[in-house]
Amino acid sequence: MHTAYDDTLLIHAGRAPASFGGLVNTPACRASTLLVPSYDAWMRSCEGGNAYGHYARFGTPTTRAFEDILAELEGAHGAVVYPSGLAACTHTLLAFVSPGDHVLMTDNVYGPTRSFACQTLARLGIEVTFFAPEEGANVSARLRPNTRVVYVESPGSQTFEVSDVPAIAAAAHQHGAIVLMDNTWATPLYFKPFEHGVDVSIHAATKYMVGHSDAILGAATANERAWPTLQAAAHSFGQTAGPDDLYLALRGLRTLSVRLQRHCETALLLADRLQEHPAVARVLHPALPGCPGHAFWQRDFTGASGLFGVVLKPAENVEQALSVAFNRLQFFGIGLSWGGYESLALPIAKPARAVNPWEDAGPLLRLHAGLEDPETLWNDISAALNAYAEAREPALG
Repeated sequence: MHTAYDDTLLIHAGRAPASFGGLVNTPACRASTLLVPSYDAWMRSCEGGNAYGHYARFGTPTTRAFEDILAELEGAHGAVVYPSGLAACTHTLLAFVSPGDHVLMTDNVYGPTRSFACQTLARLGIEVTFFAPEEGANVSARLRPNTRVVYVESPGSQTFEVSDVPAIAAAAHQHGAIVLMDNTWATPLYFKPFEHGVDVSIHAATKYMVGHSDAILGAATANERAWPTLQAAAHSFGQTAGPDDLYLALRGLRTLSVRLQRHCETALLLADRLQEHPAVARVLHPALPGCPGHAFWQRDFTGASGLFGVVLKPAENVEQALSVAFNRLQFFGIGLSWGGYESLALPIAKPARAVNPWEDAGPLLRLHAGLEDPETLWNDISAALNAYAEAREPALG
């Protein structure tokens, strides 16, 4: 669980001032070639079966500082980095499957991960099927003799259902499958995946870890069982990340705890008030009692981030009504990604579902509460939704 030790760890881990002339921050080590002082030192660097291991693609002090903090923070055996969050998702999947295998994936998974599974994995002879996020232990009925991976994202991307991760993991492990989880929303502070049965935790570090919308980065951590496979695959695929992006992520980690607290508080304020807005059909926020899986969020999570969803009531001309609303915004930016210091609002296409169809008739919005003044953000989003309400056909109610 998130503890005071986590807050201290974020400040002090991954720093070695004595090794860098007293520098408080581990520097961005820009390197490719790494020299050794002697033949004997070179031969020692080749131990373990990797003659190419002493090379910057396998890590520098900057890489190791970030990986060490993340592994300790999440309670993992080890961590690896990737050039983007999607690369972390896709290459972690590839690490654990082979042609002829089956992957069982949550139906509310991140869209690009879903596309990769349905297109690239299918092309490689790996079958993917989906389970509803609320199934919990009942996923056991969907497991097959060749199921190698169960992939979870909780809360789900865009729609924010929270799954019973421990029950899903227990069913998967009884079957001998590996459990992968996208833990980007909660970060290692608000959900400890390995305490709940997960084998590999995946992060779009672009989001809250970087925290300033100025770098793209992915990461994955693993328990002792999954670590050798994850690490070997990352090295085989040549996965790594640039020193400047890692440096920015290290900087972001130092303030992760205080930023997340503000994101959480502001998002909860907005979500609670939006439930009463006349343009809103329902609010999708795991901390709200009406959100699917709220009881699991209460049981397993120690906080909530700034990202949540809002379903609006239908409009006669929804595109026109949304245009009027979004053009009214002043402080919510319109753009992809989230997790930075700025607030964002985005219209979301109808979620793809293979198990239970998405039934809401009104448009879906994704909101990210940034670090601005909460009342300013409320005034901004409520004015935009007032404009949406005015643009709706009154006969629709």
